[in-house]
Amino acid sequence: MFLTLTAHWRFLWLIAASMIAGVMNAMAGGGSFISFPAMLGVGIAPIEANATNTVALWPGQLTSLATLRSDVRRDLLALVIGTSIIGGVTGAEILLHTRQLTFLHLIPWLLLTGALIFGISGPVSRWLRARAVREEMEHHGEPRINQFGLFFALFPICFYIGYFGAGGGFLIMTVLALFGMEQMHQLNAMKVVAACASNLCAIFTFIVSGRIVWHDCLVSMVFAGAGGWMGARYARRMDAGILRMVVVVTGVVIAAYFFWRQH
Repeated sequence: MFLTLTAHWRFLWLIAASMIAGVMNAMAGGGSFISFPAMLGVGIAPIEANATNTVALWPGQLTSLATLRSDVRRDLLALVIGTSIIGGVTGAEILLHTRQLTFLHLIPWLLLTGALIFGISGPVSRWLRARAVREEMEHHGEPRINQFGLFFALFPICFYIGYFGAGGGFLIMTVLALFGMEQMHQLNAMKVVAACASNLCAIFTFIVSGRIVWHDCLVSMVFAGAGGWMGARYARRMDAGILRMVVVVTGVVIAAYFFWRQH
């Protein structure tokens, strides 16, 4: 009976964590800081937990892409998708060939890295907006972007997204801005394109290898979607700075827990 109650509580924790992750992703991002540890908490092995979490949260990225499709830079679409495919598949393959124990030791570092990236995204996002406004005032039309250089700058980020992913979208925006993309809505749209394509390729790799725990994945997917719908409704009423701080603190605390657990 005790084992049955424990299983039920773990299942309820997965539901709650998935819904919270959906709300966080809709409002500010960083939902993986909650949903990924929840996958581990219900007894899924580390690599399978990462793969299952990627699949569960991907539909939210797809709906975002449908909303932002009019802002996509057509001249960069093939390059970004191609780089995302190569990087996402490579990252996923490396993940699948990583030993479970090795990945378990990497988890706190990956979570901490993601949290710190997310933490600096606020001031850097403001810099990106200011830069976009300044460039728009100085130039007419869209500047040419060095696509060869952009490929080599984006590839390691897409690799990281295929391997783990937290904070990867922000890095894509930063690289695109440094290469001359000026408008904020285009940066956001191309970020979603790259993240969506990288994760989709990783998902196919995970499915073919049989590393998805489908019953937990489907539950998480449904409730993350419900949380995303709720979060989208209330996102404009919440203070963005507070939300960002909550996400960063959550990521750091969870990373600290995994560091502690390893000692």
